[in-house]
Amino acid sequence: MKAKKLSLTAWIIIATIAGLIFGSLVGPWASNLEFIGTIFIRLIQMSVVPLVMTSVASAIGSVEGKGAGKMGVVTFAYIIIFTLISAGLGLALGLIVKPGVGVDIGAEASTAEVVAASVQDTLVSFVPTNIFGSMANGDMVPCLLFSIFFGVCAGSYGRATGNTMVMDLIKAVNGVVINIIKAVMKVAPIGIFCLLADVAGGTGFAVIVPMIKFLACLLVGDIIQYVLFSPYTAAVCGVNPLKMPKKFAKMSMMAITTTSSAICLPTEMEDMVTKFGISKRVTDFVGPISMSMNSCGAAQCYVLAILFMSQATGITLTPSQFALTILLAFLMCMGTIVVPGGMVVTYTFFAATLGLPTEAVAILIGIDWFSGMFRTLMNVVVDVLVGMNVAKACGELNRDVYNEKAAVSYETGEIIS
Repeated sequence: MKAKKLSLTAWIIIATIAGLIFGSLVGPWASNLEFIGTIFIRLIQMSVVPLVMTSVASAIGSVEGKGAGKMGVVTFAYIIIFTLISAGLGLALGLIVKPGVGVDIGAEASTAEVVAASVQDTLVSFVPTNIFGSMANGDMVPCLLFSIFFGVCAGSYGRATGNTMVMDLIKAVNGVVINIIKAVMKVAPIGIFCLLADVAGGTGFAVIVPMIKFLACLLVGDIIQYVLFSPYTAAVCGVNPLKMPKKFAKMSMMAITTTSSAICLPTEMEDMVTKFGISKRVTDFVGPISMSMNSCGAAQCYVLAILFMSQATGITLTPSQFALTILLAFLMCMGTIVVPGGMVVTYTFFAATLGLPTEAVAILIGIDWFSGMFRTLMNVVVDVLVGMNVAKACGELNRDVYNEKAAVSYETGEIIS
């Protein structure tokens, strides 16, 4: 019988453990391996700008125009509100728990200067005068703003003329860049081993504590979000919130074991209709959109990751940078990067945008599979809660189905008993 190959995730976990042990045992000598990890990070960095821009433009261009009417307005309103609350919660937890304290990446990182700017100057800097210059300099906020405009207008142009060449080109470029990332990710275990060996060589096993604190923040954040969002939704919809945990059980287990919102989507949509009483029309609209754009678990994780990197490198962020952190987390949820190791790109993007050293990225990558459990769990739960609120607003929530007094067919959306 042929032995089953280990997955990339398994190799990354092995590399994480091995790097921590090796670095702790050999001490400062492990710094000789840092250059290999740096090459790996730079290979990721070279694809960040085109990948993020095409992902956001593609997502915005595909959704724009389908969200007309009350259903669309309510859907996006709840997505925005829930995501911003999640990002704010991540900021609060990061400032209270300080998960990055204790890593001590390096003294040179703490010497980075943060130039204070007025609110007006900050807002003006978001608008590029030359998008190619912004891309070359790695100025990600102007690139994101351009991508949003480009995606909206490309989508509108395609629907108005029937010519989808521009959107097809965006998606094709996105596909090519994703393939580049996939190729680079094949050597991710080597890069992560070298980076973590270097970090552990300077701090020893003490580096494990901040990793556990980071995951604990995600768990606590998920619990707080559930306690906030579920009773609110139940009150709005006039249903018993105590019935929700059992209804969420199946999709929650899938979220924890697969760490993929996309894989959970079919089960999530079926349960929305058959367990939560959301109409099939609302489910078919809200399900795919919320899977792509409603990422409360991810938003919370993004903000915590930024604070982790700043704390680990000794850089203190300004209040305006905290606001920018929440904005970036929100915007990144609009263009989910569906590629193995996509969080590597996201973390590197945040580091580049806020001027943070990338050394701490290795630690975040090493625990990303565990982080993914908490991200995906909250993503799928809030997807359903958004669907319930939209269904209630549109008069398409069946409380009899929710209360198990009636059954409905997912295929037809009709009551069967």
